[in-house]
Amino acid sequence: MSETFIYSLEIMGKGMLSIFTVILLLTFIVVLLGKVASTTKKSEEE
Repeated sequence: MSETFIYSLEIMGKGMLSIFTVILLLTFIVVLLGKVASTTKKSEEE
């Protein structure tokens, strides 16, 4: 295969890994905010 094609696959792999990492990070933040909001809501009800 062409050296350029291999290089492009490497760049694409890094980009896909970066996108996957950002999605996981955003998911973690949303879950964390959901837990914080639910504990705040419970403490306000008491």
